[in-house]
Amino acid sequence: MNKLIQFGEKVEGYEIPVLNEREIRAAAGLLFLATYTSLMFIAFKGNFIPVKFVITFFLLDLLIRVLINPRFSPSLIAGRLIVRNQHPEYVGAPQKKFAWTIGIVLSSIMFFFFIVVNAYSPITALICLICLLFLFFEAAFGICLGCIFYPWFNKRKVGHCTGEVCTVSERKHIQKVSKVQILMLMLFFVILLAAILLLNEQYSKAPHALFKQL
Repeated sequence: MNKLIQFGEKVEGYEIPVLNEREIRAAAGLLFLATYTSLMFIAFKGNFIPVKFVITFFLLDLLIRVLINPRFSPSLIAGRLIVRNQHPEYVGAPQKKFAWTIGIVLSSIMFFFFIVVNAYSPITALICLICLLFLFFEAAFGICLGCIFYPWFNKRKVGHCTGEVCTVSERKHIQKVSKVQILMLMLFFVILLAAILLLNEQYSKAPHALFKQL
């Protein structure tokens, strides 16, 4: 029986508590969307109210994950509902706890500046960008940037990383990038740059309504 206060789930075949990476990525995507949208309100409307709500939710959500139980985190519950039909991908809980603790530190600083002091600065802007970067890498690529620093502070061997990146193994053929692929990637950006330079005037024009009112 699962305890009320614990971190990670006991799964047969895994020697350490684990979490479902699929629901973590889904939750990261939701948090990224909320954070990015709130920053757009600041950039285009000068409205700081949405970001204050997002920061408060972000901090409370991470506190629930780390201090109580990830199973009760609102974002992870939403993530579990979204990916409930997908086969779980288990990852080690210890490194995730470390990464989320970093998130608590960052969001606490943001909470202090935005809600307590009610001020913004280059510090808050930098932390916002760091949080967005962490969330984007987790949601888009399944890369936990905070987990990378875990071995620096823990002597135990890291186990069950996302995609098993902590286990040294030879890349499969489908994972390898050939010289032709690299060449095609470079060619794509050359063509894109040429299009920007040649069609800059056309790109700069504001579009007109295709179906004008008669």
